[in-house]
Amino acid sequence: MDSQEPVIDTTVPHSARVWNYWLGGKDNYPVDREAGDQFLSVFPGIARMARASRAFQTRAVRHLAGEKGIKQFLDVGTGLPTVNNTHEVAQSVVPEARIVYVDNDPLVLTHARALLTSAPEGRTQYIHADLYEPEKILEQAGEFLDLEQPVGLMLLGILGHVQQYQDAVSIVRRLLAGLPTGSYLTISEGSNVHSTENVEAQDEYNESGAVPYLPRSPEQIGGYLEGLELVEPGLVSVTRWRPEVTSEALPAEVDQYGGVGQKVEGK
Repeated sequence: MDSQEPVIDTTVPHSARVWNYWLGGKDNYPVDREAGDQFLSVFPGIARMARASRAFQTRAVRHLAGEKGIKQFLDVGTGLPTVNNTHEVAQSVVPEARIVYVDNDPLVLTHARALLTSAPEGRTQYIHADLYEPEKILEQAGEFLDLEQPVGLMLLGILGHVQQYQDAVSIVRRLLAGLPTGSYLTISEGSNVHSTENVEAQDEYNESGAVPYLPRSPEQIGGYLEGLELVEPGLVSVTRWRPEVTSEALPAEVDQYGGVGQKVEGK
């Protein structure tokens, strides 16, 4: 971890803390709750979307650990600890799994110990680092993960904070470049196709002084997975990625798209 303790700014909302509020967490401040409530007043569906995104993460990690044999994960932009964190899900399936979390939010750093609980057979670590420095992330992650073996790279709700789309694509490519064939990328990002209220609420949030988040089209989100071999059903609304339902009807879509792709030889 970084030896210097970063300063937490409680004067402007922060997406990780607002997301924590929507998920029912307690690691947030009045400014975050105010921004979260304002968002909810315009788009009440955001809380359901937050829960659907977390459920997608759980299903994706369980699938990779349980069915694809992935025993190590690199979770970049992890956010604040809540329930069903990546290591909890992975180690419930593969107790020896290793997980490295990466974020640059000072509040996440102060709560990192909650992310470092681990099954005795496995290991977790937290790196305080910037998304814009993929090579540094990989270098530090390589101290705890075997980057000669497949890794499950998790990028969930973080790339929308990168204002230029091509910069976001570049970050994904550079992270994948440091991982071996057989690794998987799991993506989940906000989109802008199902609800005008969501777009309106996001625009208002972006004007609050917080770091802006830009919802993108499903086609753009799919661009992060370009060149990878997609796991069925491909890129879909997160509610429809291998849903755990008993009826034949598909769950209602939300403005959050997700998918999982594997890095294969020759691509």
